[in-house]
Amino acid sequence: MKKIIKTSKAPAPIGPYNQAVLSGNTLYTSGQIAIDPSSGELKNNSIQEETSLVMENMKAVLAAANMTFENVVKTSIFISDMRSFSEINKVYGSYFNEESAPARETVEVANLPKFVNIEISMIAVK
Repeated sequence: MKKIIKTSKAPAPIGPYNQAVLSGNTLYTSGQIAIDPSSGELKNNSIQEETSLVMENMKAVLAAANMTFENVVKTSIFISDMRSFSEINKVYGSYFNEESAPARETVEVANLPKFVNIEISMIAVK
C-alpha cells in the first residue's frame, strides 16, 4: 500500500508524478530542482544557491512525511557539470552528519528539467 506525500512547502510537480511516495516505512522522493515553492520561480544564480534550494525543498518533502535528513539512506545527485562537484558537495554535506550520511551517487548528465544544473532525489526509511 502506498501513501502520496504532498506539501506546499516544496514545488508542485510539473508532470504526472508526486513529490514523494511512502510505501510501508520507506519514502521515495521525486527529484527536486531549484524552484522556489512560494513564487514558482527558478533560482539558479549560482550553484550554491541552486543546491541550497534543492536541499530546502527536499527538507520540506521529508518533513511532510515526518522525516528528516537523518532518515535518508540513499541519495541520487544529477548534475550538468562535474566541475561543480566540490561546491555542490559543500552545500549538500552541510545537511548531513558525516558519520551517518547516506549512500550516494553523483552523475553528470547532458540535460535536466528546465535546464537546471542539479537535481536530487532521496530514499528515506522511518
